[in-house]
Amino acid sequence: MSEPPGGPPDDKADDKAPPQRVRVTSPRASAGRPRRVKVVSEIDARTRIGEIYMSSLLRAQLRLASQVIVTVGVLVAGLPLFFWAFPGLPKIHVLGMPLPWVLLGFAVYPFLFGVGWWYVRAAERNESDFADVVERS
Repeated sequence: MSEPPGGPPDDKADDKAPPQRVRVTSPRASAGRPRRVKVVSEIDARTRIGEIYMSSLLRAQLRLASQVIVTVGVLVAGLPLFFWAFPGLPKIHVLGMPLPWVLLGFAVYPFLFGVGWWYVRAAERNESDFADVVERS
């Protein structure tokens, strides 16, 4: 009988740990996989995908601005119509002033402040949502 290559069998071979497994790959193994491109680089490079992401953010901000403009426009155009519809309002006095003056001079500003505060919060939320989408991609 012939001995296995590498010499005679050794009784001590059973005491040794099995050899470590080694994974052998080609340097071109990863060449077949598509690279994942970050959205930030797409936006910076102004590619079509980057333009789509940016246009979605701009659309959201434009929609928000349109809502604010319509809301303020309804108030600004609505007050004169309100005064025209109720001609007896100037006869009502609040703190010694006619009601239309009180509404135009004092009541409008807290409303405008509230709309401005709401706009800033919503715009920041839009930008935060956009940043989350960009980071996930």
